[in-house]
Amino acid sequence: MNIQRFPATAGRAARDLLNTGRKAPTIADRIEQLNRLDVREAARQLATLPEGKALAVISRPELHRAADIVAALPTDHAARLLKDTAYDRVADLFQAMEDGARRSAIFARLDPATAQAVSHLMAYPQRTAGAMMTPEFVSVLEDVTVAEALDHVRAVEKSSETIYAIYVLEPESRALSGVVTLRRLIMGDPTASIMSVARQAGVVSVTPLTPQEEVARQIRSHNLLAIPVLDDKRNVLGIVTVDDVIDTMIADTTEDAHKFGGMEALGKPYMQIGLGGMIRKRAGWLAALFLGEMLTASAMQHFEGELEKAIVLTLFVPLIMSSGGNSGSQATSLIIRALALGELKLSDWWKVALRELPTGIALGSMLGLVGFARITLWQQIGLYDYGPHWVLIGLTVFAALIGIVTFGSMAGSMLPFLLQRLRFDPASASAPFVATLVDVSGLVIYFSVALVILSGTLL
Repeated sequence: MNIQRFPATAGRAARDLLNTGRKAPTIADRIEQLNRLDVREAARQLATLPEGKALAVISRPELHRAADIVAALPTDHAARLLKDTAYDRVADLFQAMEDGARRSAIFARLDPATAQAVSHLMAYPQRTAGAMMTPEFVSVLEDVTVAEALDHVRAVEKSSETIYAIYVLEPESRALSGVVTLRRLIMGDPTASIMSVARQAGVVSVTPLTPQEEVARQIRSHNLLAIPVLDDKRNVLGIVTVDDVIDTMIADTTEDAHKFGGMEALGKPYMQIGLGGMIRKRAGWLAALFLGEMLTASAMQHFEGELEKAIVLTLFVPLIMSSGGNSGSQATSLIIRALALGELKLSDWWKVALRELPTGIALGSMLGLVGFARITLWQQIGLYDYGPHWVLIGLTVFAALIGIVTFGSMAGSMLPFLLQRLRFDPASASAPFVATLVDVSGLVIYFSVALVILSGTLL
């Protein structure tokens, strides 16, 4: 008699998955349990689930390493599950599969309709409406009645991504002529034409190559549950639903957050990245930032003579560097987010520059006054003696902070535009990168201002 045993790594999660107890686990519970297992054990447990529940599990983006889990299933079983999964989800799974041989083997077992639809979706560039859309939508012809349209919705609801928007097509060209919501369809006169309840003018749509950010903006602006993707002849190629946009934008926001933190995007949940992978993701950026910070040492070496003459200037170096870096990071964060939300376009760079210039001057003046007041207070109450030229030192700090904060604001706001113009991700303008850039420039500004103000006295 063969006794099936769980590997030690499966632990409690695997036992919980089979132990339904008094209350059957929900799909969310099953996904959480599978996420705790290694890929092979998760695939083995997925294979024991009823097909309907297995489909619900692999269809959810919350399932980590879903592509690898599907690839670990027996080929026929994987193909059978993917046959009844939404086409856009199947395309996502195939694109995420790292094992090319398994991907080809499973794809070869797909039914012709699924294989054709998935191949079509995978042909579109990533981060576009074509790559996000699903061809499974509800459509009716212009010559049907409201009652006939409702009967059609009932007949196809199980195979459609969403039934809340029904697309009305011209009988001959099959071009989009209107959209009707399920609510209006239900409230309409059953004997009336479908066109009596359809919206014909101002139908919002996108093309297959529309960037996903623009798709998200259109859905948000018009409060849509789905948006049609049309070709040049206004034929409906598919729809992008709001949940697809949310899933995609969450993934992109996570990636941007990693980049903005000064590292390569992980691509996987934190606890699923191995030690070697974590080091590779972080080492490159750290090395680049370290080399950048070495320029700070070079800048200080260049002004070594001035430092020897006025050691007191070194007391304010951390203050100067941090203020410039902070202002640059603030500006970068604001601009990257505004670009991502479509609030700014590449052509708006000069408008941003005109806003950030006075903003930087005002913020720098405010910090400069605080710095000057601090030097004055410490000198007057005897906490520190800055020497007979303490007023000039205070003015140096004041003027330097204006220049450095202004430069930080300008550099931090313009860098995302520059990266986008060069077709790089603006999120690559990470806070540590901007801070490093402003640190080096800040030292040059600080000592240059000191040479002007303190020349003939301390220098």
